[in-house]
Amino acid sequence: MRLEAAGGIVLLVAAVAALVWVNVHGDSYHDFWDHHIEFGILLFDELFAVDEGLKAWVNDGLMVIFFFVVGMEIKRELVVGELRDPRRAALPIIGAFGGMLVPAGFFALLNQGGEGIDGWGIPVATDIAFVVGVLALFGRRLPAGLRVFLLTLAIADDIGGIAIIAVFYTDDLSLPHLGTAIGLLALILAGQRFGVRHIAIYVVVGIILWYATHESGIHATIAGVALGLLTPARPFRGRDVMHSLEHTLLPYSSFLIVPLFALANAGVEVTPDSLGKAFGGSIAWGVVLGLVVGKFVGISATTIAGARLGVGRLPAGVNLGHVVGASLLAGIGFTVSLFIAELSFADAPALLDQAKKGVLAGSLIAGALGAVFLLVISRVTPTSAEHGSMESVAHK
Repeated sequence: MRLEAAGGIVLLVAAVAALVWVNVHGDSYHDFWDHHIEFGILLFDELFAVDEGLKAWVNDGLMVIFFFVVGMEIKRELVVGELRDPRRAALPIIGAFGGMLVPAGFFALLNQGGEGIDGWGIPVATDIAFVVGVLALFGRRLPAGLRVFLLTLAIADDIGGIAIIAVFYTDDLSLPHLGTAIGLLALILAGQRFGVRHIAIYVVVGIILWYATHESGIHATIAGVALGLLTPARPFRGRDVMHSLEHTLLPYSSFLIVPLFALANAGVEVTPDSLGKAFGGSIAWGVVLGLVVGKFVGISATTIAGARLGVGRLPAGVNLGHVVGASLLAGIGFTVSLFIAELSFADAPALLDQAKKGVLAGSLIAGALGAVFLLVISRVTPTSAEHGSMESVAHK
């Protein structure tokens, strides 16, 4: 929790730095991130190489580590965490589903039949680093159960976001490379089955897997997710591999990789003219509407309905007001929203600029509304007096 909160602050600093850089000296910003670097290896007289710009190396390369950590978090929650208990996980999962479906629907409604329809997946994401950072400002004035609820919702949201990236934002498939990637995943499973413990072996196989996935047409970050899901959630041959990897990689992911991603992707021109052009179209408004209204309606409505129907139960101390505040905060999309925007409009810079402005504006508005609402709730309802059931909320 402390890492996520501190990471949210660094992420904010990086985003502001990107905005300042591009608006002070836009040419140097774009020239720097467009600079190409080629990495390759010569095997059997054949060169296996990838030539990408710095921005693409961050998005397709370094972000694999971010998604690897996400994959491990998902695996842990499914095996030994909140998602293991269907009763406790039901409401956050339902809320996450509503929080993806409704924002995507709002965006599609505004952009139906237009050139921006491919961006429907942009407002479905929640940036847990920023959300946890906002919650950290309240200290103990909010119930611990609210953090559990939001973290579980974010994990379920991550699963949906990854599925959307894998299924809907995939280029033309190369079956030979895809087959190689699947074979390498099977090799990793076989290694675990036969007790192979050396991390270096899995690292080498993982790098080859990344290359095969990159060349297959599926976004390379899916390789990171797959590796995370294959990581043992329980001790393996007497060693807690997942715990060790998470504690090693999470600081790099939170304080280096994700801020670098923000620095490379959050740079948008902010002038009256550019803002007028961006918000003169439906893409930016679709993103803002999805993040601010769609997330709020989707999460709060489905969560409350699920609780009323007895599908699941809210954590102790969490009431209706907290669910509403969490629904507003979940509209902070940022990292994964920018990521999906890059995938949606990679070949349409003007549309991408509109989408990014929508992400920044929507995330800022949602964060501000959520923080103010939770501040009011924390003052009106003391934490010690709160009750978790919806029946107690109705009684109040």
